[in-house]
Amino acid sequence: MAKDFKEMLTEGAAMLNVTLDGASAGKFTKYKDELKAWNKKINLTAIESDADIVVKHFLDSLTLCRFLKGTGRLLDIGSGGGFPGIPLKLAMPGLNVTLLDSVHKKVFFMRHVIRTLGLKGIEAFAGRAEDRAVAAAYKNSFDCVTARGLSELKSFILMGLPFLKPDGIMLAIKGMAITEELKAASGIDGMGTLEVFEAPLPFSKRTTTVVVIRRAR
Repeated sequence: MAKDFKEMLTEGAAMLNVTLDGASAGKFTKYKDELKAWNKKINLTAIESDADIVVKHFLDSLTLCRFLKGTGRLLDIGSGGGFPGIPLKLAMPGLNVTLLDSVHKKVFFMRHVIRTLGLKGIEAFAGRAEDRAVAAAYKNSFDCVTARGLSELKSFILMGLPFLKPDGIMLAIKGMAITEELKAASGIDGMGTLEVFEAPLPFSKRTTTVVVIRRAR
């Protein structure tokens, strides 16, 4: 028998060493429902089935949990439908999350989800990381900067480094074919170590690649 949404979500999260209680799973369910409803009005995702939303959006986002402490400030650049920032907030309520996207309609959706789920310590605003005003307002402010499928790795690193605290990290969710991106990202001024991790996605043949970048000391 096929697993229902909550069962698939909680079992998949457990495979990633992430524990979701009933309340968190319920919020993920409401998030999924809002995503599907709003997707009929604005283009948030091409992924529509419940199973695909669990695997390709929620569990894919939760692959970052192993690199986070569960507290501190996180900036998610190019959040779109809220990934990975909102799933990370639901799994780690102690995180203080800022969601950034240049498309106002997507920001309206994320704000709606935040209100609907009653989340605290999370905000969404419209803007670009490259904008001088944004960079000035949030310079050296975050323990972690994330992005999923936003841009080439080099562009993400150049965008994200100014937002990091001295001991902060950047986390980029990528596909498998990133060899050329890694080559292009070498030797960026201000960048310290760069490590690549592979995370098999539960209930899928896909593997998520997570690139971890630290500032130079």
